[in-house]
This record gives sequence, C-alpha cells and structure tokens, in this order.
Amino acid sequence: MKGTLRLALAACSVAVLSVAIAQQGGPPTPEQQAQNAVKVRKGLFDVQNFAFGKAAAMLRGAPFDAQVVQTAAARVQMTSSMIPDVFQTDTRKFMVETKAREGIWTNKADFDAKAKDLQNAAANLEMVAKSGDEAATKKAIAATGKACGSCHDQFKDK
Repeated sequence: MKGTLRLALAACSVAVLSVAIAQQGGPPTPEQQAQNAVKVRKGLFDVQNFAFGKAAAMLRGAPFDAQVVQTAAARVQMTSSMIPDVFQTDTRKFMVETKAREGIWTNKADFDAKAKDLQNAAANLEMVAKSGDEAATKKAIAATGKACGSCHDQFKDK
C-alpha cells in the first residue's frame, strides 16, 4: 500500500509539473498575444518619442543642429513605417491597458494613411534639414509634429 501511495503521489507530481511546463512553453494565449502587441506598440512609440525629442526641442529654444534633425527625421521615417504593422493585432476585446481607440481597426485605411503621412513628413524634414536652413527646418519639424498629432487626435485616448 505504501508503494502504491508513493507511485500515485509521484504520478500526480509529474502530471502537475507537466501541466506547468506545457503552460509555460506552449503557444501564447490570445490574451497574452494582445498584451504583447500593446507592449510592442508602446515600445515603438517610446523609441519614436526619443528619436524626435531633440528635433522638437529646437522649436522650444534648444540650439539648432541640422545633423541632429536629419538623424531624428530618418529615425521617425523608420518607426512610422512600422506603425501599421504593430497595430495588426486588434486588442479591443481584451482587458489590456492601452490608449488605442476603436477607430484604428474600424477605419484602418485612414489610420494607415496617417502613419504614411507622418512617414512622408519625416522624409520631407530630412530633406529640408540637409539644406541647413534653420527657419525652413523648424517649419518642417512643426509639420512633422502636426502629422504625428493628427493621428493622436483621432486614434489615441489622452
């Protein structure tokens, strides 16, 4: 009887361990996929804010540096090109902390167009910054910020 009890306990332990391992190593649940999608989106926007920050600061009195603006513009072009991709996963039906509004998925064409507008504004900013013209570059910085903000107005909760 003692041996049977030990065998039963061992079998239960193996079963519990197997379930735990399977849960950790299996494919992510839809909820986990939604949480990961939100993390990726937030990460992309953190990088984008970092990339544009020094250029935007020039509108508030930071010293003008055309090379810094060119670098920022190139980075914003790259990050903005990824925006439609990181919003492929519709997270509306999950309990995830996000500022994304429903319109991103109900009006995907407009959302994607706004991301493209930002990418185009950043490309223009890079071109203008290469000229070294401070006034024109600051105008293009403002236009890039406006392109970014137009998406926020419609598709992001405050």
